[in-house]
Amino acid sequence: MSSNRTRVLVTGVAAAAIGFYAEIGFSGEKDSAKNDPVNAAVVKGVKWLVAVQGKDGGWGQDGGETSYVRQGERLESNGNDVANTAVAAEVLLHSGNSMTRGEFREALQRAVDFILKQVEQSPVEGLAVTKQQGTQIQRKLGPFIDTFLTSKLLAELDGTMADAKANARVRQDLQKCVAKIEKAQLKDGSWNISGGWAPILGTSMASQSLAIAQSKGAAMTGVAMARVEEYTMRSAAPPPPVAPALADMPPGSAGVAGAGGAAGSAAARRIMVGGSVSLSAGSAGVPLYKKAQELEQLSRTEKDRKTNAKQIQEITGQLSDAEFVTGFGSIGGEEFFSYLNISESLRRTGGAEWKKWNGDMTAKLLKLQNEDGTWAGHHCITGRVAVTGAAILLLTADREAVPAAQTSLTKR
Repeated sequence: MSSNRTRVLVTGVAAAAIGFYAEIGFSGEKDSAKNDPVNAAVVKGVKWLVAVQGKDGGWGQDGGETSYVRQGERLESNGNDVANTAVAAEVLLHSGNSMTRGEFREALQRAVDFILKQVEQSPVEGLAVTKQQGTQIQRKLGPFIDTFLTSKLLAELDGTMADAKANARVRQDLQKCVAKIEKAQLKDGSWNISGGWAPILGTSMASQSLAIAQSKGAAMTGVAMARVEEYTMRSAAPPPPVAPALADMPPGSAGVAGAGGAAGSAAARRIMVGGSVSLSAGSAGVPLYKKAQELEQLSRTEKDRKTNAKQIQEITGQLSDAEFVTGFGSIGGEEFFSYLNISESLRRTGGAEWKKWNGDMTAKLLKLQNEDGTWAGHHCITGRVAVTGAAILLLTADREAVPAAQTSLTKR
């Protein structure tokens, strides 16, 4: 990564950073931007997303209009959905646009309106914010990933809208989402709700949304945050000794099949013989997904980073293991979202680990970008909208500011 890139540090509120990048962001008009391959990749990806936005303001698995869907691509559902739209809106928000400024502010406005309408039409009870079911991203990250992604987006938008009326609308809808999330938290403190292949990533997004909402003063989420923090601490604890009989279990033995389709794989065997990943509804049996969630939660505040230094070091130490970083074995949307958690965490800790990770990830993403500006997953979440969105957020991870969570894994 070039050393002259601007890095804005903001704690608590992201509005200043969003406005700043609306000035210098990814328009490609500045001389320095023209010679930046990362900027070029981001611009190309963002322009593709805007070009395929649906007339209703939303996006689906492979684009916002059916004419953009790849021939032969298996679609889990038709029409545009909240989760993919929330990912695309996050990209627009973090690549030089706000609700009032930026080249693609109108696209962002339409996307946010699409989401707000669905939230407002949803019942107060229950975790869902949309009637649409069976989308690809729901099947992989859990049936309520729409709610978690929406809550995170609205928390970031809170207080940044064009006028008081719009701010009040976003705050009201955000509080509705937060209430849904708090009520639906499982007894173990997670949101690893069955029905998805890797819902641990949904837990991560739910927790992040609550933290940002609390930092904005939009909600008091202390109880829910304490419970997910305790869940993460238990999850990150060293595993108990493995019985010899289990350690000698051959590949493909009974019990591994619960690993979300990873039966017989090296990743699944490693979980059974030495990892701390539980083969439950909360995990696809892929250490990358679980450890990425732990790392993000463990590193949120300076106090967290000091208190959890040992666990953070253990997780970051695994980043030199190519098999661990590869995740399921090929690049899918779950890998991209896990990488995003890692990038956000390492940016906070800084140092050589962050520089190496960010440089390696940037080089990987630039090679993987398609000619049309998109990225596509090779397993599970293959849709171009979610994967392209996550890739762009990764490429801009060193340029944007994320509201600092006002919670900690330690008692204050």
